[in-house]
Amino acid sequence: MFHKFRKDTRGNYALITALVMAPLMGALAIAIDYTELSRQRLDTRNALDAANIATARQIQAGANETEAKAYAKDFYLANLRHVSPSKTELFVTLPDRSTGGGEMRMCASLVYSPYFLPAAAKLIGKESSDFDFSICSEVRLKNTLEVALVLDNSGSMTTKGSGTGQQRLALLKAAAKQLVEQMSIEAKQMKQVDKPIQFSLVPFAASVNVGSQYRDASWMDTKGISPIHHENFDWSSMTKNNSPFADKYVEKVGDIWYKRGKNWGLTEDHEMTRFSLYDDIIYESSRTTSGGKYVYGTSPYTSWAGCIEARPYPYNASDFAPSTSTPASMFVPMFAPDEAGTVWRDFNRDGNNDVSSASYSYSNNWWMDWNEYASWAKISGSGQDVRQRQRDMRKYFVTKPYNSSSANSDRTPNYSCTTTPITPMQDLQKDAEKTTLTTAIDAMQADGNTNVPEGMAWGWRTVSSAEPFTRGRSEVERGNDKIIIVLTDGANTYSPDDDSSYANNRSTYAAYGYTGVKYLDTGMTRLFLNTSSDVKKSTHTSSNFTAALDEQMQMLCKNAKNSNIIVMTVSLDLLESKSAEKKAINALKDCASESRFRKDPSDPNKPAKLFWNATGATLSDDFREIADELSNLRIVS
Repeated sequence: MFHKFRKDTRGNYALITALVMAPLMGALAIAIDYTELSRQRLDTRNALDAANIATARQIQAGANETEAKAYAKDFYLANLRHVSPSKTELFVTLPDRSTGGGEMRMCASLVYSPYFLPAAAKLIGKESSDFDFSICSEVRLKNTLEVALVLDNSGSMTTKGSGTGQQRLALLKAAAKQLVEQMSIEAKQMKQVDKPIQFSLVPFAASVNVGSQYRDASWMDTKGISPIHHENFDWSSMTKNNSPFADKYVEKVGDIWYKRGKNWGLTEDHEMTRFSLYDDIIYESSRTTSGGKYVYGTSPYTSWAGCIEARPYPYNASDFAPSTSTPASMFVPMFAPDEAGTVWRDFNRDGNNDVSSASYSYSNNWWMDWNEYASWAKISGSGQDVRQRQRDMRKYFVTKPYNSSSANSDRTPNYSCTTTPITPMQDLQKDAEKTTLTTAIDAMQADGNTNVPEGMAWGWRTVSSAEPFTRGRSEVERGNDKIIIVLTDGANTYSPDDDSSYANNRSTYAAYGYTGVKYLDTGMTRLFLNTSSDVKKSTHTSSNFTAALDEQMQMLCKNAKNSNIIVMTVSLDLLESKSAEKKAINALKDCASESRFRKDPSDPNKPAKLFWNATGATLSDDFREIADELSNLRIVS
């Protein structure tokens, strides 16, 4: 009986089906849950990646930490398709710097609960029916660079660099172009980023040249409202009751001087400013005959070359945007007054000078003094002291006679304006813009004194997003570094001029004007404003001017670094064995920022200073190190 039952197979199908049904159903449950789990994981990753990229854009646009994290959460949850918000949690790690590049990391936890009984989970050995996962996404913020090359073009740069047979300026040109070329190669590799590396050029000496094309720019003081605009100008000699020119005078309305009366041509009733003076000073440039008489053609004596005076404190040490509501913040063109000395006479109007002499011989004597030009018939007595002669505005409205002797070519209203103009930021991805920059480097020329703080101030302004140059990215945009590289071969200098008995200028004219002129009611020159007791406010010596410029430089360095500007400094051919040069080295070292990547060789616990003490022979190698530092800023988070 049992033997027959064992051989009977009529119910095997049902039995086998019953036996395999449980594992089949379990496998089906696992397949369904695995498919759903995979879908939820994919949805979570997609939402995470999207939130990371979108939040990175918000950070670069200036969102703070709270705003960024809130935005990330909202964006993440809004993009979840098949995941319940209660089953996931977002964790955001923002970049640890407010500027530069950096990496943003987002992680999300995901809890998946199977649709089927917990037994389905147990089939694969899990004690709980829930599955816990963690998914992370990383996004690197773009690393873009905006670099200002602030380069010394003072007269000492014609000296041969130590260890070489070339002038320092020639060595500097080669090193600067090498740096531009190296960074241009890197810029061209960053095709996914707009304007990844930009460079500007700021040549400086006693002053900085912004370029004469900016004469009518909105940030220029075209109306004469700045408190320094009319320094050295005594317009009372040209007011209605004093002007010696028939019905041609000036009138002050509020803070502005206007041209009044007749014979002003198309500029009648326009503002009287330094710019208009450049136009109004004319000379007889040609002579023809008509009806037996001479007919003279006239031309402007010269035009504004593009140099700017330093703004009064605190605007000299910042990138504060110029505004007519803050007159002292406006930029004023340099205009070096004619200093006493020249007499031009042409008694017979025959084109021959009957008299050419000087009662005084000042360093920037380029026009005639009014009192000595009052009569064609004789040279009258001075009637004025030298300071009055310098400030008397009548002289500028007398035409210089044809063929009269000229002042020295170095004497001009553009005195101390010796540098080539600033080159605003150029995109090194573009060959044409790189060529613009390298051509400007080649055009640099050495002449004049050294005013490092004024050069640095304009370097800052070229990388700024505010006027006068607006090519810089927003200061709150993350993923971007703004850098100033400043090189100088000597101490700050401003030339004294001991003329206390005469014009009382106390110095030659440069970016801070004459140091003998007091600013408003401060009782001191602009150069001494906000300096310490180490700067003697009534001492007009070379060493005291240097001390004042050094303090102005440290104020500027501090303000720039506090505004997240990275400052790199290079001294060229300065020796620590010489006390004055060691002082200049220490000032540049103090000014420099700290490296994010290198440690101080003498103290591994401290970051290295971004300062290089170069010689003529090492300058090229030092600029390669600077290029490496810039590359690290772009690549390393």
